[in-house]
Amino acid sequence: MSAATLIMSRSIRVEMTTEECAMKLVNRSALSVKPTQAFVDWINLLEPTEEGDDLTLSDVDQESTVYLIPEMDTEEALHTYVRERYLDILENELSAWEEDYRMWPDALDWELFERFLLVEFSYLSVDLDDDTPLESSVIEEDDLLLDNEED
Repeated sequence: MSAATLIMSRSIRVEMTTEECAMKLVNRSALSVKPTQAFVDWINLLEPTEEGDDLTLSDVDQESTVYLIPEMDTEEALHTYVRERYLDILENELSAWEEDYRMWPDALDWELFERFLLVEFSYLSVDLDDDTPLESSVIEEDDLLLDNEED
């Protein structure tokens, strides 16, 4: 798909009907975030297990997260956006496995983000669900993390 097509698709809502479903173009690009082996190693350090009971990359790879982001039409724009929001993504991914932020790695920086997470980009998002409208809700910090104040 050309960049011109991407720009055009941003300004209209496209509905393509097939025999059984309506495909709706969503005005978002997407990031698929997957763990790396370094992330899995960190998870396994959180709670020691019996030999052979550690999680593997293939176990954790099934837990990838898709983030909908503003529409982007160039790879440079995607990379810039990820660079601006990497800390939000990293904290969300860490909290999915460990709610106590004191157990997180000390330096939550770009280097850790690149070591722990693999990001795949998609310029287009298409909604294939013709029965249920899209819904969204704001994720509050309290929804993700437990109160970990020391007594």
